Amino acid sequence: MAQGEELRRKIKEVMVDELMLDFDAGEIADETAIFGAGGLGLDSVDALQLVVAIEKHFGLKIADAEKAKGVLQSVETIAKAIEAK
Repeated sequence: MAQGEELRRKIKEVMVDELMLDFDAGEIADETAIFGAGGLGLDSVDALQLVVAIEKHFGLKIADAEKAKGVLQSVETIAKAIEAK
């Protein structure tokens, strides 16, 4: 399994591909907020798609909404959760 910068790059690529985002993976900073104004601006439908994509590509199951709130803050928080599993 990828770690460090390689893992973060892969997460960004998965997000762009799976969520059909209108920008390049290289434009997403590790600390950019995934939801809300000033971040990527994703919504609850995107969150569901992202949870499925993370499980499919990285094997990380996000079982409940409280865990999702902590994990789905930024690429960095997703990467740390994957590295910790």
